[in-house]
Order: sequence, then structure tokens, then C-alpha cells
Amino acid sequence: MSSDKYLDQLKREGRIVVVGASLAGLRGAETLRAEGFTGSLTMIGDEPYEPYDRPPLSKQVLLGRATADHTALPRRRAIDAEWRLGVAAAGLDMAARRVRLADGDEVEYDRLLIATGVRARPWPQEDEAELDGVFVLRTRDDAVALERALAQSPRRVLVIGAGFTGSEIASACRERGLSVTVAERGAAPLVGALGGVVGEVAAKMQREAGVDLRTGVMVTALEGDSSGHVRSARLSDGSSVETDVVIVSLGATRNTEWLLGSGLGAGPRGIACDAGCRAFDVRGIVTDDIYVAGDVARSPHALFGYQFLSLEHWGNAVAQAETAAHNMLSESVDRRPHMWVPAFWSSQFGVNIKSVGVPSMGTEILIAQGSREERRFTGVYGYQGRVIGAVTFDQTRWLPFYEQLIETTAPFPPPFPTVDRRPEGNRPLPADFPDPSVPSHGPTVTLSGYSPADRRMTFTPARH
Repeated sequence: MSSDKYLDQLKREGRIVVVGASLAGLRGAETLRAEGFTGSLTMIGDEPYEPYDRPPLSKQVLLGRATADHTALPRRRAIDAEWRLGVAAAGLDMAARRVRLADGDEVEYDRLLIATGVRARPWPQEDEAELDGVFVLRTRDDAVALERALAQSPRRVLVIGAGFTGSEIASACRERGLSVTVAERGAAPLVGALGGVVGEVAAKMQREAGVDLRTGVMVTALEGDSSGHVRSARLSDGSSVETDVVIVSLGATRNTEWLLGSGLGAGPRGIACDAGCRAFDVRGIVTDDIYVAGDVARSPHALFGYQFLSLEHWGNAVAQAETAAHNMLSESVDRRPHMWVPAFWSSQFGVNIKSVGVPSMGTEILIAQGSREERRFTGVYGYQGRVIGAVTFDQTRWLPFYEQLIETTAPFPPPFPTVDRRPEGNRPLPADFPDPSVPSHGPTVTLSGYSPADRRMTFTPARH
């Protein structure tokens, strides 16, 4: 047997462990088997369920049109794996190649795929977070508990945070006929992800649907009654909201705490990896046996200035997992980069919203088709003279066109005066994203630094 064939055989045997039994973990495992991996495969997940789909939790499940136990992800193929469900990973020994589990057990690996994703950020005051009637929405169990509470016809629901998830929850509540107040510290819903120009449209949608939308305010306290059930919330403008159900939608926290002290380059922003999904260690040296995929990963993207992007996108989780799995089985010359163009969708208040690229990098926006007033339009984002992203409200057919412009680094504004009549004019507007130093809810893409190869990069001492 030649040395090349021997190395190829070694790649397709041995022990692979996947930490994270959700979308990215499952698609990664399926790709491993599809590409010829014949060794042992272990799937580790902190929830007791096999992989399920999360988008329906804030839509069909909250509307009572589907049950949480009917959200299982379809299987592309059998993966012949050992499932270790209901037990979280608690530590990693890179030298010994072992994953330590919360129950004290250890699992050895030859190659490791980390796809631990994110969890909902809880209400920061622990005693208030534990009041009955206070919820987050991320897991199957969260959705079951929240749907049960909504089915009791509460007098008012308070949603804290008007990002995509918070807005979808508010939409579901209104569709159920419930009174809803939304509190958002930004100037408008979706402002962190799509900017103020589009955020104004989202605000009108909510208010016309009957949502009591409060912007530019923060919830300062949740108050309960003598039985420990939430009854009201105090806001930073001095007002209060009487409520029976509070849904905290303050974004996500990446599941990296279990890697503390492991030597892997992991932190609150995720796990840094190269374009081939190989994880970096804390010294900035790429590993060759640990790969990362999905929401927990942050990797450089050539189309966006080699910024490290953290993407909370369904499609990204699939594409990155497939790339990681392929590269785990390949020699260096056969590996490929993860070059998926970010894409995201949301359905709320009767409107289908979809985006491509990284709108939050944009400094300008052009309404290229349709009209904001009619809530049927395409907005194109520009950054340093090139198209960087696009969003559509009920105009999905235009997205492939603008995705191609992003991939080819086309100039901004796009030179297509005959594409549509452009009732709002041909001049771009400031995209009106909030100051990045002021947090807002809802970005689905996080910019988190540059490639170490970028010589313009500067380092400053950390301040505590």
C-alpha cells in the first residue's frame, strides 16, 4: 500500500467525537459517513433529545400549530453513532485527546468536532429570572413551557428585546390574540441587524399589528407577587407594565465555558478557527485534530475583509459542518474553505424577511426595488463602495441577484437604473446602525476581529 493510501485509510478510521447534538453536529456526522468515515463516532449533547429544528419553536410551536416533539431534524442518512445525550461536556484535555463529561466520564478521540452552539442569555437578576412566568426561548423545553403559559390567555405578555426572535415571539402572541408589550433599548426593532432605515418599517409593522412597542427604554426590574409569580416590570423611563408573562430575548451566549483552561482559543465570542474550520489554540496556532462548526464558531471570510464572523444562521451551521467534516477526512491539498455567503430569514407580522451578506457592516442603504411604505421592497447595503448585503421584505426573488453582486464585490450603489422604477429615488441613505459601543438586540452576524495575517492589525493591552 502506498503512503498516500495508508494516510487516507487512517483518516477514515479511528475515533471521532462530535460535541453538540444539534443541527451542525448532525449534519457534520452525516457528512463524515457520506465521505467514507468508517471508524467510531460519538455524539455528545447536553439535552436529552436527538437533534431537532429550532426555527419552528418561535413560530409554529408558539402558535400551537405543531408540538415541540415533532420538530426533529430529518435524517439524510444513518450515522451509526453512540449517542451520549442529556450530559454536557465539562472539559477538554487537548494533550490526552479526551473530552470530560459532566457526569465524570471521559471520551477519547482522534479528531474532535465542536458544535456546541449558543444558549439564550438569561435575565441578569437571578432572583427575578426565577419568578414564575419569566421565560427564555431556545430549547424544546423552553418552547413547551412558554406555549403552555400563552395558552392560559395571560392579560399581557412583555417581550424584552426586539431582535428577530423577540419580534417573532411578539408576532405569534398577536396572532393568538394576546396583548403584547415589547421593550427595546435600541431605536427600533431589528436595528442591530438591519439598521434604522429598515427598523422604522419593522416598528410600523408592530404598532399596526397592535403591539405596544416601547423603544429607547430598558427594563430595570421585574416584580413578583407573594406567590412568586411575575406581575409587573419597571422601565427606565419611569413607567411600568403590568404583565403575567415575560419573555427575555436579549440575544445569545456562546457555549464555550467548558473549554476554560483547555488551551483552545475559545471565549465569549466563540471559538476561533481558520477558513477550513480548524480551531486555533490560545497561542494562535492552528490545531489539526479539532474542528469547529455552527453558531459557536468564528472564522475569517474573504468576502468581508477577512473579518472573523460569528454567524447565528441555520444555513451557515449546515454549510460549515459539511466543510469541517470534509476537511477532517482530507489531506491539506484536498481541503476547502468555508465560503458560505450569510443568509437569514424571518417570518413576522405577515411579512417574509430575508437577507444575504452582512447588512450590519453597511454604512449606506439603497431601496433598490419596491417601497418601504408598502412593506414590499429590497434594500441594498454598501460599504466602502461595494455591495455588502441586501434585505428583502416580501421580495425574495431578488436575493439571488444581490447575492451574486456580493460574491463578485460589485460596486455600490449598483449601476442598474432600469432594474426597477425606484420610487424612493436613486440616492443611498445612511443605513443608521446603532453605535457598536451601545448594545442592541438582534444582530445575526457578529464581527469579531481580523485575520492574524492582516498586517494592519494592532494589539493593545487588556484593561480590567
